[in-house]
Amino acid sequence: MPDPIEVNYVPDGDDWQVTVSGRGRKLSGRAPGLIAARDRADQLVEELAPEQKFRTVVHLLNGDALEFTTAYLTARLSKPAEGQPPAAAQKPGPAKPESPKPDGAKPEARHADPQAKPNPAPVRPPAPRADSDSPEPAGAKHGAPSDRPRVS
Repeated sequence: MPDPIEVNYVPDGDDWQVTVSGRGRKLSGRAPGLIAARDRADQLVEELAPEQKFRTVVHLLNGDALEFTTAYLTARLSKPAEGQPPAAAQKPGPAKPESPKPDGAKPEARHADPQAKPNPAPVRPPAPRADSDSPEPAGAKHGAPSDRPRVS
């Protein structure tokens, strides 16, 4: 397995300096903003090792991969600059009418609250193993609650 390719990001005013090193070579580039710098890094990595389909690339900010990941995700998830509409508002799609539910239930919201916790899926007891001599789910013999009647 070849050594990983290392990408170092250095802020330079509003721009970012990107240095990609590996395979005995070093390439540099510049981009406005961290997201564009990450895209530029991908281009430089492709230029550095075009023959490899799968490459291990380590992105570093101040020598720290976690610091880069934190900064990159913050940039990706941050709100757009003032006076700039959000991406969804820039290209509105055609509105689809919602079909009513047959049982009279309210239709589900299309845009969930990002702060809301997702509803966990119901947990079913595991199916009996193929080599089991009993149709009971695992754990039922040891006092675990079961919705099935016990077989004696």
